[in-house]
Amino acid sequence: MSPMDPMTKEAAVRLALDALPDAPAVCTTGYTARIAALLGRPNHLPMTGSMGLALPVGTGIALASGRLTLVVDGDGSLLMNPGGLVTLGALPRVPVIHLVLDDGVYASTGGQPTPGVDVDYCALAAASGIPTVRHVRAAEALRRLLGDVSARRDGPVFVHCPVTADPAPPAPRVADEPARIARRFTAHLREAAGGGPSSAA
Repeated sequence: MSPMDPMTKEAAVRLALDALPDAPAVCTTGYTARIAALLGRPNHLPMTGSMGLALPVGTGIALASGRLTLVVDGDGSLLMNPGGLVTLGALPRVPVIHLVLDDGVYASTGGQPTPGVDVDYCALAAASGIPTVRHVRAAEALRRLLGDVSARRDGPVFVHCPVTADPAPPAPRVADEPARIARRFTAHLREAAGGGPSSAA
C-alpha cells in the first residue's frame, strides 16, 4: 500500500483515537463504535442505536466541558442528520474535531451505498459555518492534522477522510449496556474536571 492510499476504516478509527488519547471521543454507531468498544477506554463513548447523533452529543460535551472533543463519524451518519453541522457552525469557539470517515456505504447493515456519492462534504461543512475544513486520505496526513488541531484548540474543525472497507471480519457488537457505558463516560468526565472519582457501575 502506498503512503498516500486511503486507510481502512478500522485503521483510521484506531489512529484517531490513539492520536488524541486523553480527549473525550464520541464514536458513531455501527462498526466505528465496535472498534472503539474493543479498546475499552473510559474517555470513549461508543454509541449504539443512535445513528446521526454522534455530532450533536459531541458538541454538547465540548460546549459543557470546554474540552477538545473528538467525534468519529461516518458519511451515512452525517447524511442522516446534517443539521448537526449547522449547529456546530454556529458555535465558532467550541473545540470539536468532527472526523467523517467516508466509505460510501452503510457497512453494518449490508453495505448498501449511501446517497452521498456526489456530495462535497467539505463544501457542506464550510457552508454550515465550520471555520476550519480539511480533506485527508493518508494515515500520516491525518495523524499530523490531529496533532496540529490538538495543539491549537481554537474552535470546530471538520475533517473528511475517505476510507476503504476492512478485509477482516468486523469487531463484535458492543456488549456493554448503553446506560453503563454512559455512566462510565460521565464518571470519567467528572473526574477529569476535578470532581473526584465516582462509581460507574
